[in-house]
Amino acid sequence: MASHRKPRTSVLASPTGRRTAAGLTTAALASVTLLSQSAEAAPRAPKPTVEEVKQKVDDLYHQAEVATQKYNAAKERADGQRHTVDSLLDASAKRAEKMNESRRLLGTFASAQYRTGGMNPTAQLMLAKDPQQFVDRNHLMERLTGRQKQAVTDYQEQQAAATKQRAQATRSLERLQESQASLKESKRSVQDKLAEARQLLSRLTAQEKARLAELERQKEAAAKRRAAEEARKQQERERQRQQDGGGSTGGSTGSGSTGGSTGGSTGDSTTSKGAKALAFARAQIGKPYVWGATGPTSYDCSGLTQAAWKAAGVDLPRTTWDQVKVGQRVATKDLQPGDLVFFYNDISHVGMYLGDGKMVHAPKPGASVREESIYYMPIYGSVRPG
Repeated sequence: MASHRKPRTSVLASPTGRRTAAGLTTAALASVTLLSQSAEAAPRAPKPTVEEVKQKVDDLYHQAEVATQKYNAAKERADGQRHTVDSLLDASAKRAEKMNESRRLLGTFASAQYRTGGMNPTAQLMLAKDPQQFVDRNHLMERLTGRQKQAVTDYQEQQAAATKQRAQATRSLERLQESQASLKESKRSVQDKLAEARQLLSRLTAQEKARLAELERQKEAAAKRRAAEEARKQQERERQRQQDGGGSTGGSTGSGSTGGSTGGSTGDSTTSKGAKALAFARAQIGKPYVWGATGPTSYDCSGLTQAAWKAAGVDLPRTTWDQVKVGQRVATKDLQPGDLVFFYNDISHVGMYLGDGKMVHAPKPGASVREESIYYMPIYGSVRPG
């Protein structure tokens, strides 16, 4: 049967459809235009000021230094655990060799028993060429039986010891893996903080960089003025003590960067070691700060103080958090050359006192070991190693 349905007419093919499509297109374009205008009209975040950038960068450097100390602690643990694992593996290898010796001895006894174990004493007596030979052989077998028992005991002891060492090695390897994971995380944290700081600095214009440098000079100048004022007060106190007949107490009475007096009632071996440590630190001036470095071509803050005091014959721990626990606590006004000055409430930075309110330290990435006022950063406390 022929269909009497009317053929469909495409909406787009009809004049009305074309008008509808055109209307939709126009509406879509209008929407896009409005969205674009809205996006352009949306308020942009204000560009940070140079002061805000400086504060942010300083904070990032501080956070990076905290992460650096975590890295140093994790690396120290990993190095110690790696040494333990190596020692256990060496001991296990030696233990295995002893087990092999015991096993070979047991094999010798087993072979001997196989060759002679099938004969009873009467048969051995009948087959012996003479009775004396039988007595000698029987005595030897009794001795071999005693040695065999000892060999079995030795083997069991070696086996138990080897099992214990394998368990120790397994635990040490697990701790080593944990330290290595912590090491990796701390390293990534340092790198992320430093990368963010570099990115912020790279966005500054030449004029803004000049302003940033000026702010840094102002901060340094303020710290120097305070150091000079504190040095003047210290010298005045020293003169007053001498007038009162009390003599020197070993405080800083020198001038410039010589570090002041090292004599007086405290001019003992500790002061001598402090002078040696300070001489080493000053010899490193100009070498770059590199986080995690302990010399000889670069240092981080605690790496420098550790190396300096090692040159004076004193072994310091690796991190600022451990170095602050070593030696005698001293007040800022009683600092002597070589003393360690720690900064921030989290004890994330350390420098070596030079005298007259100044120190030698490895400051931060992009800078070199240098002399600087101890008042450049907030002081946490000070210690005198030795």
